[in-house]
Amino acid sequence: MLQRVLPGTDLSLSVIGMGCWPLGGEYWGPTNPVAHRAAVRAALDAGINWFDTAPLYGHGHADDVLKEALGEQIHDVILATKVGARLDGLGPAGHDGHAHSDLRPEHIVADCEASLRRLREPLDLLQIHWPCEFGSALEDSVAALEKLREDGKIRYWGVCNYGAEDVGRLRQMGRVSSLQTPYSLLRREFQSGLQQAVQATAALPAVGVLAYEALVRGLLTNKFKHGCHFGDDDQRKRDDRFQGHLFQFGRMLAADLASVGQKVNAPASAIALGWVASQPGITAVIAGGRTPEQVRANVRAAELLNRPKLWDVVHRVSAHRGRPPRPR
Repeated sequence: MLQRVLPGTDLSLSVIGMGCWPLGGEYWGPTNPVAHRAAVRAALDAGINWFDTAPLYGHGHADDVLKEALGEQIHDVILATKVGARLDGLGPAGHDGHAHSDLRPEHIVADCEASLRRLREPLDLLQIHWPCEFGSALEDSVAALEKLREDGKIRYWGVCNYGAEDVGRLRQMGRVSSLQTPYSLLRREFQSGLQQAVQATAALPAVGVLAYEALVRGLLTNKFKHGCHFGDDDQRKRDDRFQGHLFQFGRMLAADLASVGQKVNAPASAIALGWVASQPGITAVIAGGRTPEQVRANVRAAELLNRPKLWDVVHRVSAHRGRPPRPR
């Protein structure tokens, strides 16, 4: 598979990486650990060389499934994980049942140490999961990440879900290597400010961009042709994009992508992922997969990246469909 170097590092990432949230056993409906392990093996066989996980994914269960599936090959792949998500439901204002980002240095270190025990040392890329909700100074959080790097616990660090202004500040503080951010045909905030914020300057290398949610939680795979019904254990039941006008818009766009894919013998998922991977500034795209079949469909995107006319067609198709309606 095509690989791209994460700027300023020696990490060469397959253009499609595997997202491990579905392996965690929460929020994605019924789980099948056997299929999940097989999906990881299928990813390896298809040329995926990096896996993106987090303590939040099943309270570490995704890490356990990933490690078991990789076996000794865990030392041959690139592991990206995250810090900051406090899982006890205790927010700044008290207990509310939700995860919160705690980026105090002691929490960053404890989170990292737990991931090292579940996975391996060193971790290739440690990312802040989302901005702090406990008032920690960004400078203190960066200092903790830099100390972990200096101590050999991690090789590089990055952030997720940060805006353009904070990315600019981070670049002045330390060696921020990556930004993980949502980007899809239905969600294009990256193009407004962030795309410029990560570019190389005379003094600083570019920040690598790892795009997630390119498939919009499966909506752009075109598998929801006749509506969708999710159980209470599936977060998509509460996702506005799977309801009403937003769902109908996404479903029709997915059908358009499937039609484009028929011309090149590729599934809709490959078209959606390939479009994101072909955009300026994108290093690699994260795609979740719960079965080998899903993984094999996703990686087809890499085969299409040398076809610029295809992305012109996708652009015209999505432009013709127009802007998605706003959530109510």
